[in-house]
This record gives sequence, C-alpha cells and structure tokens, in this order.
Amino acid sequence: MRPEPVRVLAHSGAAGILRSELTRRGFLATALAAGGTMLFTACAPGQVGTAPQAKGGPLEDRLSIYTWSDYDDPEILSEFTSQAGPKIVVDAFNSNEELIAKLVAARGTSGYDIVVPSGLFVMPMAENGLLEKLDLDLIPNFSTMNPAFIHRTFDPDNSYSICKAWGTTGFVYDKRVINRELTDWSDFIDAAQNEASGRTSVLDDPAPLCGIYHWSHGIDWNTTRKKDLDACEKFLVNELAPHISIFDSAPGGQVIPQATAALVQSYSGDARIGIDESDDPERWQWVLGAPDTELWMDNWAIAKGARHPEAAHAFIDYMISPDIQVQQVDYIGYDTGVQGTQQKAEEAELDRLDMVYFSDEQVKTMHEQKFTEAQERIVSIWNRVKVAAGA
Repeated sequence: MRPEPVRVLAHSGAAGILRSELTRRGFLATALAAGGTMLFTACAPGQVGTAPQAKGGPLEDRLSIYTWSDYDDPEILSEFTSQAGPKIVVDAFNSNEELIAKLVAARGTSGYDIVVPSGLFVMPMAENGLLEKLDLDLIPNFSTMNPAFIHRTFDPDNSYSICKAWGTTGFVYDKRVINRELTDWSDFIDAAQNEASGRTSVLDDPAPLCGIYHWSHGIDWNTTRKKDLDACEKFLVNELAPHISIFDSAPGGQVIPQATAALVQSYSGDARIGIDESDDPERWQWVLGAPDTELWMDNWAIAKGARHPEAAHAFIDYMISPDIQVQQVDYIGYDTGVQGTQQKAEEAELDRLDMVYFSDEQVKTMHEQKFTEAQERIVSIWNRVKVAAGA
C-alpha cells in the first residue's frame, strides 16, 4: 500500500503548502525559508499537559514506540521486555511528516514514548515542543557511541536525540544485463540510457532523484541556484525520465529480489536486504554513489508528554548497548553508530558489510540534506520526471 499524502505547513515566509506522496526517508515536500524553521500548527506553549519526568526510578510497565516499519529485530524487543519488564507496543509511520502530523495533532497526548525522526527534523521538532529533553545520565551506554555519530549539527549536544542508524545512497546493477563495471553516478546515467533503458528503478523521493544529476555533475545537492535547478530539471525530464520504469523507495522488497529492473537506485541497507533475498545474489553488484552522495541518520528520541519516561530512557540505553549491535545490524542492514560493532560484525562473518560500514574517505563524500528555499522546486522537478516517465 502506498503511503497516504501528508500535509505539512511551511513558515509564513515560505511558498505555500504542497501535497505529495512521502517516501521512506520522508522528504519534506514544502519550501522552508526565512531562517529554515518549520511551523507546526497547533503547537503553542502551554498546550502540552504535565508529563512525568525520568529520575532514575522504577520502570513503568509499558512502552509505546512510533517508528519506521520493520526497523528493529523483534527478538531484541522481546528480550528487553524479558529483562526489564515493560511491555512494548510498536506502531509504524511511512514518513517524518506522518510522525510530525501525529504528534502535532496530539499536542503532547499521542500516547507514544519513543519516536524515531531523521536528523533533518530533530531540531524543528524540538523547537516546536514535540520532543522531550534526554537525560543522558540515564543513558550510560551513550559513552559507547562512535564520536563520528554524536554531536551532529542538527543536535550538537544530543539534547534530544541519539543515533539509531545511518546510511547512504548508491545503486545496484544486474551483471547479467550490464556487462561492464559501473563506478559512479555518471555510469548510472549512461547505463540507464543504454543497457538498462526501460529497466531502471529510481528512488521515489525528490532529493536523491535530483541528486543523481547534481552528484554526477559535481554540484552541491543542496544548491539553490536557479541555473542548477533548471539544468537538473531539463536533464532529468528529457534525458533520464524516458528510460525510467520504476519509482520505488524500497526496492529491496521486490524490485531487486524479483529482478524487475536491471539498474536500481537504492538506500544502502535496503539494497543489502534485496540482494540477500535474491535467488542469485551474485548477479547483483552494489556501487556506492560517487563522486558524492547523501548521508542520512535516524535517531532515538522521546515524544513530548511521554507517559513512561523511565522505560523510555532505559530502552534507548538498551538499544545502544554493545552486546546487541551485531544482531541489530544484521537485521536492519545499517550501521547503528556504536563503537566496536564493525569488528564484531566481521568476526561474526555477516555478509555484505561493505554495504553497512564505510571508510573515512567514503564518508567524506557523503552529505546531509539541508532545508533550503529550493525544496518546492525539487518537488516540482520530481513530479515532472514522474509524468515524463509515465508513472
């Protein structure tokens, strides 16, 4: 089932309201201007009731989690309940906007304790009263986090969030169809226009779709220059769209295992899952997007008004404990940001770790998405590409 459209309101200085189908990474389908802050309607001071605060006392008997679908190993969740006591209830959302809409409407009474926003959304949510501050004294395993994945620009003091998982974007290709080595986004475009014409799948997400053009042409994918956006639109609509057959932000589910496309843009962990599910994994070759690509990060956070704050802090601490990381990484296919996990994963001989862990040099080529005034234009380009492709 495709996610329902979710409405997001922009700052009054931005260019209106858009509606779009939102995807796994939850692209913000609206322009954000005048300082880049988001207006979350119905979020005004004093609207959130008094909620209990965590003080390191006994854990409550329940914990409610609102997260992305199938994003934690169920065995790990069951083990937390067995060890600590709280019964876990999990609901899933399809986008950051869906998460935000639920919290805004509830005004602190959503019933959720743990939420998992992407980094881009953490501070706007915190500034608009949707997140509780974390008490890091109650999360001692925070000290086990890789320094590279704490104190990020979107939450410098980790006041509201801790890395849950991070990943990047690249592509896979079917070596039965494409009998040459592909190494970067320029190769992706060339193969899409040739061997994989009519059998190319791209992410159903505006930013990384436009990123194919920007990254291959050495342009910052957060560009706001009109000439860059005009060139991007012209190229994608006229030169790439005629060769695209599928728009899918989770190709690891069907596209890769069923080989319904020969060239597939994908998030790293999802591509890993798809290759593992394929009848012939060796037919697929993974390529990290080059010379540049994106870096995204999802984060543990506590919802404003959480009724079970002791359990919430204990749960986050448990989920970043070193002992469970290899199992979690194997299940979700992404680096969880905990130090020492890569070595343990290698010792456990997990497969395709080159799609989970990346070298320092590779990470330097990955760039986080920023809120800019170009967001509305990027969504427009995405819509035009889909029309041109007949989607």
